[in-house]
Amino acid sequence: MKYAVLVIDMLEEFVRGRLKAEAAEAIVPKIANLLSFARSYGIPVVYAIDSHYPKVDKELELWGPHAIRGSPEARVVEELKPLETDYVVYKRRYDAFFETDLDLLLRELGVSAVILTGIHTHICVQQTAAGAFYRGYKVVVPVDCVAAATKEWHERGLEYMRAFFGAELTTSDQLIERLKKELSAPPASQYV
Repeated sequence: MKYAVLVIDMLEEFVRGRLKAEAAEAIVPKIANLLSFARSYGIPVVYAIDSHYPKVDKELELWGPHAIRGSPEARVVEELKPLETDYVVYKRRYDAFFETDLDLLLRELGVSAVILTGIHTHICVQQTAAGAFYRGYKVVVPVDCVAAATKEWHERGLEYMRAFFGAELTTSDQLIERLKKELSAPPASQYV
């Protein structure tokens, strides 16, 4: 099985801004650790970034202006900035697969399973899980690498993904340990 890590909407707007998730700051180091591991093992890292046109996108009617293209709030938080070797997909809807080339990219990379991280568990992460499931990808969600507006919405989102999309719920530490066994080990100096 070939994996890819998706980093969904880890933007200033959702981590430290007006629409921040309750546990957003707590998941940043967990995601950073998972990304370090993934990169060292050759697992592709793909950023799905909310990127809206002002006064056009329907989501703005529900949530007000947010993640406006080019704004400081629409930037990935410094601690998780994409590297040159990572991939970036810009989205205008909750589901990172909707009207983007994410599926094409993952297929070209030979990916069969997606590891979903980011914000908000019950909105963009859940809808991206749906998009992945509908396209035949295995869905894995490290529960300590996703966050929602409240703990209740977080738990609801996780349960929904497990029940309706067969998502494997785990922790980032458990996932890393399992993947170390599944995948070829990199040179010792690559992972700290």
